[in-house]
Amino acid sequence: MSITNVIELRNASIYHLDAASITEWGSSPKSGDLVLSEVNFTVSPGELVYLIGKVGSGKSTLLKTIYAEIQLWEGSGMVAEYDLRSIRRKEIPYLRRQLGVVFQDYQLLADRNAYNNIYYVMQASGWRDKVEMHRRIEEIITIVGLKGKEYKMPFELSGGEQQRLSIARALINKPKVILADEPTGNLDPQANYEIMDLFKNIVEEGCSIVMATHNIANIQQYPARTYRFLQGRVEEIDIHQILGLE
Repeated sequence: MSITNVIELRNASIYHLDAASITEWGSSPKSGDLVLSEVNFTVSPGELVYLIGKVGSGKSTLLKTIYAEIQLWEGSGMVAEYDLRSIRRKEIPYLRRQLGVVFQDYQLLADRNAYNNIYYVMQASGWRDKVEMHRRIEEIITIVGLKGKEYKMPFELSGGEQQRLSIARALINKPKVILADEPTGNLDPQANYEIMDLFKNIVEEGCSIVMATHNIANIQQYPARTYRFLQGRVEEIDIHQILGLE
């Protein structure tokens, strides 16, 4: 991987594999559907990158490959200095500590308040010092704009606040990259732009964001390098020219 890229895929072919098609992580699959071919994709530190394309075009499959939920079998791939071709199963949790993941549907724990939603993720990722955990939670709560709401249950938070909490959990381990899959898809316009402003601040602090989206208005207001998924291929496009921003 180039020292300038936190994610780099070269001539990668990406397959969607059934769990039954893999007998063991690292073993060759028995079968699989080719989703994307000849993928060349890069992300620099502190960069926002958009993924656009129709539902089923492979955006989520690419994110799962970066996250090592789907194994890369052809081409080369490096993420946060981990080789996706040779990574061992026991190394995957360490890769994932370098990544944060944000989903459209928040995926919060409904029976725990905001503070304990974050605390749970910290415990699961190996944090043990309770004083340091509290300090970090307070820091993250402030960053995402939830100060004063840390003891509210998810159902007491608005959609935008729930997504802020999801982002807080993604940020807890100071990741190099956040993978965001339609993160504003369920939000009203005001909450959408508030989340995009938060993402802008996160990127300015040096964390990259790879964002799958259908929201062209966001790309217009927050233009960044964009990849289009079409007919099994991924291509970088001049979004400024296509949207008439120049």
